[in-house]
Amino acid sequence: MKKPGIIFIVLVIFFSLAFIWWKNGISPVDPVSKQQVIFVIQKGSGVREIANQLKAQGLIKDPVVFFLLVKKMGLDNKIQAGDFRLSPSQSATEIALALTHGTLDIWITIPEGKRAEEIADILQDKIPTYKPAWRPVLNRNEGYLFPDTYLIPRDVTVDFIVSMMRDNFEKKFAQIQPSNKNILSKEQIIILASIIEREAKFSNDRSLVASVLLNRINLGMPLQVDATIQYALGYQTDEKRWWKKGLTNQDLKIDSAYNTYTQVGLPHTPISNPGFDVLNSTANPADTDYLYYISDKSGHNHYAKTLAEHNANIRKYGL
Repeated sequence: MKKPGIIFIVLVIFFSLAFIWWKNGISPVDPVSKQQVIFVIQKGSGVREIANQLKAQGLIKDPVVFFLLVKKMGLDNKIQAGDFRLSPSQSATEIALALTHGTLDIWITIPEGKRAEEIADILQDKIPTYKPAWRPVLNRNEGYLFPDTYLIPRDVTVDFIVSMMRDNFEKKFAQIQPSNKNILSKEQIIILASIIEREAKFSNDRSLVASVLLNRINLGMPLQVDATIQYALGYQTDEKRWWKKGLTNQDLKIDSAYNTYTQVGLPHTPISNPGFDVLNSTANPADTDYLYYISDKSGHNHYAKTLAEHNANIRKYGL
């Protein structure tokens, strides 16, 4: 008869201690603190990692309690990446809720090969302070808006964005060591890379496309690159995209400095914003005698040294 009573007492003690542990764990670290801390959550961070970081920065008392609290509240899939202004005077519950909304900064990913107009579209959709006047500023920096994932303040200016992306570009470009055979200037590498970014879908094609286009330049042949025509044509209202899908013979006759069918050499400015892999491949092109390439329906390129070989590829791949 004594055992049930002992068990009951043990359970009471256990649950009492658990209650005290829980109440202590969710209570503020310092209820009277006026301190504010900028707490940053990186993309892909898990709740356990976030809880440990909150504890390390003195914002919660117990990471295990916080982890369980987030799970109990069903917030584990609602916590956002970004940065948050938090205080030790907040309870764990208040902090958990704060992490689900109201980030001070916004994570924005700029994919490789986007033209400045497309980057403007992304910023217009994501940034509350976006203004139409940003578009021409971004256009003037075509080619140097390095594609990456950025943590951008909500009240950002276009000058800040351009400076941030160009600084990132310069840091990445400084890591590139052009081959001894490279005869292009930095600006020419960027222009050519901006073309290759649109023309080579797969990494193994990029140095080969660079080789083809450089061989054409060296022989005084026009580049005849569709991507430059697409850039010149601009936004396609019917397709709702910036890069026209199917070019016509009339399109190839467009009067533009970007028409590489009628103009010899590189365009005077980039046509997109290339990533590191393309920039590196352009600065270190393959050594080939290829003068032609076509892309098949899967996006893989096929190369040829002569026009006859090129025409054979066209017939073979049904283009």
